[in-house]
Amino acid sequence: MPGYFFALFAIGLFTPQELPFQPQVVDNAVSIGYGLAIGDVDGDGKPDILLADKKQFVWYRNGDWKRFVMAENLTESDNVCIAARDIDRDGKVEVAVGAQWNPSETADTVKSGAVFYLSRPSDPTQPWKATALHHEPTVHRMRWVQVGPTQFHLVVVPLHGRGNANGSGEGVKVLAYIPPAKQRDDASKWKYALIDRSMHLTHNLDVIPERKNESIYVGGKEGIKAFYYDGKTWKPGPVVVADKSFGEVRRTISGNETHIAAVEPMHGTDLTFYTSSGKTNTFSRNVLTTALNQGHALAVGDLMGLGNSQVVVGWREPDADKKTGIKMFVPTNNTYTQWNTISIDDNEIACEDLQVADLNGDDKKEIIAAGRASHNLKIYWNHSPAK
Repeated sequence: MPGYFFALFAIGLFTPQELPFQPQVVDNAVSIGYGLAIGDVDGDGKPDILLADKKQFVWYRNGDWKRFVMAENLTESDNVCIAARDIDRDGKVEVAVGAQWNPSETADTVKSGAVFYLSRPSDPTQPWKATALHHEPTVHRMRWVQVGPTQFHLVVVPLHGRGNANGSGEGVKVLAYIPPAKQRDDASKWKYALIDRSMHLTHNLDVIPERKNESIYVGGKEGIKAFYYDGKTWKPGPVVVADKSFGEVRRTISGNETHIAAVEPMHGTDLTFYTSSGKTNTFSRNVLTTALNQGHALAVGDLMGLGNSQVVVGWREPDADKKTGIKMFVPTNNTYTQWNTISIDDNEIACEDLQVADLNGDDKKEIIAAGRASHNLKIYWNHSPAK
């Protein structure tokens, strides 16, 4: 029997010990767990887990999962986001972070928003030096984006525009932070470029691999918009979806199809899946569930080796069954209009953020998730049979 149909058949027959994703608690004393990143911190060739917690930025060493504090108490208000990627090609990630999380203050640049570059010490288990960079109020998400053969930008997305109230007012300044080749701990050497300011309530972004450079999708009040760097400036690409409001957005490609998983609207109830075939920019929309309560974490990809796209979603407030958790949605036909559901975590995590990555080198991606009200960090080890 082909692996695809075997896996679908097996979904309904797993005992708790045979579930395709087995949980491991890495930390049960997380304060909030605002944001996660995955990357090799210590240069041992294995991906580590990085976490933006309430007052600390920390990393967990792959293997023993020991916790190390990189920086703490950088601002009066909470930390909120973290980005990690090896932009030097030396086998170790560079790290940037966002803090002073104060979403109700959209105008005061002192009371809201902060961005820091963390400089690596010789021993990465010791505290890292934090260099304050330019910021906009309500800094919320950030990602390293490759814009040239050896060039990376740090894309930073605030939640609101300056002075924005209830999603109205100035547009969000989506900014590219351009790091110097050396002396990144000197803030005067960083440069900045405006990517866009046409959107409001921009909750999250995704980095899109392309043949040459990467581009980005930004999801928010006005839909999903694409932006790319042409070697000199950032430019808008096509509007991907214009008639919906988005919180989370993740894109992947399967064959000649482009797939987008999304949570609608911000902190929303609906998990949706968009499909576009060939070169068309027209997407068909399928609703996978309307039962989320504050959907806030999302991933899409072939985690189970089925040859299609599965969707992993986490929510952080109790749903109609009084539960929080994480679910995986698995398509059962080639048009992505019918889906089966696997419970990854049933009320043991109030999911704030999640990532997927191969942590043990077996070519299967694990699910890594941070819980808000549940105060935990967990790995769900991938034991799916297909590969």
